[in-house]
Amino acid sequence: MEFFREFIFGAGIAHSIFVLAIVIAIGTLLAKINVGGISLGATWVLFAGIVASHFGMNLHADTLSFVRDFGLTLFVFSIGLQIGPSFFSSLRQGGLKQMWLSILAMLLAAVVAYLLVFPTDTPLQTMVGVMDGAVANTPAMGAAQQTYLDLTGIDDKSIPMGFAVAYPIGVVAVILAFMILKAILRIDLSKEKEIVASKFGGNKLAAKFSIEVTNRQMDGKTVGEIRQIIARQFVISRISHGDNKAFIADSTSQVHCGDKIFVVSSAEDKEAILAFLGHEIEMLEEEWGEFEGQLVSRRIVVTQPNINGKRFVDLRLRTKYGINITRVNRAGVDIIPHQGMELQLGDKVMVVGSEEAINEVAKLLGNSLKKLHEPHIFTLFIGIALGVLVGSIPLIDAPQPIKLGLAAGPMLMAIIIGRFGTHWHLITYTTLSANLMLREVGLAMFLASVGLASGNGFVDAVVGGGYIWLLYALIIAVVPLILVGVYARLRYKMDFFSIMGMLSGTMTNPIALNYANSLAGSDMPAISYATVYPLAMFLRVIIAQSMILMLL
Repeated sequence: MEFFREFIFGAGIAHSIFVLAIVIAIGTLLAKINVGGISLGATWVLFAGIVASHFGMNLHADTLSFVRDFGLTLFVFSIGLQIGPSFFSSLRQGGLKQMWLSILAMLLAAVVAYLLVFPTDTPLQTMVGVMDGAVANTPAMGAAQQTYLDLTGIDDKSIPMGFAVAYPIGVVAVILAFMILKAILRIDLSKEKEIVASKFGGNKLAAKFSIEVTNRQMDGKTVGEIRQIIARQFVISRISHGDNKAFIADSTSQVHCGDKIFVVSSAEDKEAILAFLGHEIEMLEEEWGEFEGQLVSRRIVVTQPNINGKRFVDLRLRTKYGINITRVNRAGVDIIPHQGMELQLGDKVMVVGSEEAINEVAKLLGNSLKKLHEPHIFTLFIGIALGVLVGSIPLIDAPQPIKLGLAAGPMLMAIIIGRFGTHWHLITYTTLSANLMLREVGLAMFLASVGLASGNGFVDAVVGGGYIWLLYALIIAVVPLILVGVYARLRYKMDFFSIMGMLSGTMTNPIALNYANSLAGSDMPAISYATVYPLAMFLRVIIAQSMILMLL
């Protein structure tokens, strides 16, 4: 009996591993609990660690510090790799208005948190912890805690305590804000759906449709000439001259009145293309497969490492093999291909051509799912090493150096590698399941160690007045969302579903996104969510660090 007591409440490596494993196991089990479709998720690991520490299951401080920092690094680096490919493109594309509104909401939350410090006499670092819990952002809390430790040499437990108390509010506050916004703006969901449907047509990113050419101005023009005239992004995949035979189109193929053509374009360009060429006909892509005889279409997965980072113009697939690329699926999203597009490992390329030609292209691109399942851990660990190095470099020469730290440094490096790694011959692809596994393991390690370090005094802190942090969290979370939501509606006439998606992405809150999608009955909120999410993940960390630096 004494052995078990010493093993559970004692010290040593075996004890440390056992306690961490038990805390994470119990926390992940409790994470399955949900009420009304809402769950606290991995935050249960934090609470499990607090309870274990409260009852005497403690670890050595150095062990906790290592597990916490390594877990945080692994977590934020995995997130950075995931958002990297879309981070810079989202800055260039049409979501600037939504990103501005997202930044405004984040800055307002920081201002509200800062203003609450004075009348409540709450330490700024504690309020930052409450703010990070109110916006349900774990990396931001980790960054704040690490920055405060670097500045003062003190591991202030009030930061994770404030986070733990405020987090449940952060999960549900966004949904509460949506309900309030709906009432303030007098939103009629059925009318809103009609407005969105008329504006966007419910189209996805890539639209596929068949056209019968009727515009005599286009008669005899080549596909290349038509592209120059229309000046939109689209692919004419196949052409039939009316003899029940279809062939693959290239830039020299001529189009005549009465021809049937199969087109892949961006959804917003569909109407313009139809206006130039003719009228849409009811002929699905599957029907072309029967209509075109010897031509087949197949989705080929890029698994050949030497193709990683290559452009279509470099590969010359159409010239060499007589095939056509109609679209590329990356991370579940269909993208219209173009000659300058760089391929990445894991891309799914839709190819149309003869069976023999497609087999040759498959050999070139790889098309071996087994290769995708092989781990490429070199990129992971060299990226982490560089991220830690970048995070440790003093940015401002001061008595107490200012650094990006172990949250912003690795995340920044992961974003850069995720986007530009192919230029350096780094294989950045990881399967979604592998990325999620790395992320969840890192998050669990981080939250378990934070909970175990914060358990002593947590109950006393809450009972002694910490419960008021719940009110602070509600104010910090709800007020900026309502203000920005009303502003977006009145100033920019944004539809309510896009507002909900944008605010969910600002709060990096997938539960709020699920709620928004259920109201919209479509993936309209998800588009806005994806637009602002990468930037929000990064800026939340920077804002938390910046507020801690105000203590200087």
